Amino acid sequence: MSNPTKEVISVLNDLIQTCKDGQEGFKTCAEDIKNPELKALFVKRSLECSAAAGELQQEVIALGGDPEDSTSVAGDLHRRWVDVKSMFTGKDEEAVLNEAERGEDHAIKAYKEALAKPLPANVYAIVERQFHGVQRNHDQVKALRNIARAS
Repeated sequence: MSNPTKEVISVLNDLIQTCKDGQEGFKTCAEDIKNPELKALFVKRSLECSAAAGELQQEVIALGGDPEDSTSVAGDLHRRWVDVKSMFTGKDEEAVLNEAERGEDHAIKAYKEALAKPLPANVYAIVERQFHGVQRNHDQVKALRNIARAS
């Protein structure tokens, strides 16, 4: 396997971990929130992150690599920190939305870094499409957080 191919696989595996972190993060948000509309939104976002990870895993396999299938250590630590913090601050909508936005900030950064790498055109198109979805998620979560903050 050539070095450029290994680099593409590495970039994709990093994004898979980011997607898995998002999947688990949104799942945790859904568990922590009482508002049924927000709960449904977070469940949907978790499933979308799972689908994005699956799409990237297929690309890694197509490139001859072994796809990542777990979350990152940083994501695991963040979720544990959120759990501890929520014991002290409560699990109100604004707090949960703040943490969801923080997770989406991380995902945006990861996708921007990936898009700055030399990727084959077909892989770049997938990553760019997924990036726009992450951006939409971030903007929606931020708008919902601002509404919760104003209430």
